[in-house]
Amino acid sequence: MSRTVVIAGASGFLGRHLKGRFEQDGVRVRTIGRGAAADADWSDDAHLAAVLDGTDLLVNLAGRSVSCRYTKRTADEIFSSRVQTTAALGRALAACAAPPQLWVNASTGTIYRDSRDRPMDEPTGEIGTGFSVAVAQAWERTLFESPAPVRKVALRMSIILGPGGGAVNPLIDLARVGLGGHMGDGGQVFSWAHADDVLGAVEHLVAHPEISGPVNVATDDHVTNAELMAQVRAAVGRRRGVPTPAWLLELGARVIRTEPELVLKSRWVDPRVLRESGYAFVHPTLAGALDDVVAGSPRGLLPVQLG
Repeated sequence: MSRTVVIAGASGFLGRHLKGRFEQDGVRVRTIGRGAAADADWSDDAHLAAVLDGTDLLVNLAGRSVSCRYTKRTADEIFSSRVQTTAALGRALAACAAPPQLWVNASTGTIYRDSRDRPMDEPTGEIGTGFSVAVAQAWERTLFESPAPVRKVALRMSIILGPGGGAVNPLIDLARVGLGGHMGDGGQVFSWAHADDVLGAVEHLVAHPEISGPVNVATDDHVTNAELMAQVRAAVGRRRGVPTPAWLLELGARVIRTEPELVLKSRWVDPRVLRESGYAFVHPTLAGALDDVVAGSPRGLLPVQLG
């Protein structure tokens, strides 16, 4: 594994997970972010270049949470927090005397269209429409058009599960209070991966220099929303859960300041590049991943980020 890794956006759920795991493996980690503990912030390209120079790997996870209502202000923040930080990294890498060989930049499986008819892989997946898709396209375009002379991978992540945060917390909370039934009609496809497999995918990419471009991160164990909620209920020991119709999801989303798209869009993401290059998922089944999440989470209601 790489000796020195730079993580941009290390303060978020996934960034904290990767940083901790890298450090457990004896990897030196430098961070880029807005907090005082970061080795560099976004205000100085020369300082960014100094932090990146001579390292082995850059993982960029920077970006404002999408768990919010898409107002003009939040939409601008979501867009700029991804595109501007990616552009700054590109400029900094171009200025390095010894840049890292690999730049892994976060992206999203939401770039694909709403799909219930077939999975979306990297070469044949159909790009969708709407705000979230436009953000993802601009994000990736900024990565691949940057002047950085390094190998670039856009990590198109599905919903990421893991203890300590992430998208699964509100689902566990709903199940624990008896509201863990299917959402909408329950037929939308849920593609997912455990946070351990984001780390595993990054390590796999380091070991496979022939891979570049978009890479989907999702297991082959895709399920419908109804199946997802049944497995969440099983993981927390609840036999039944009240379903949530789409109109009520819209109302509830307004109350907690988020978008119903986050649970109603059908995301069927196929990990073709990882599968065909021999990657074996650490958590291949949803039941096993949920058991790991619940075992690592406290009892009672879990914290949920509100928009």
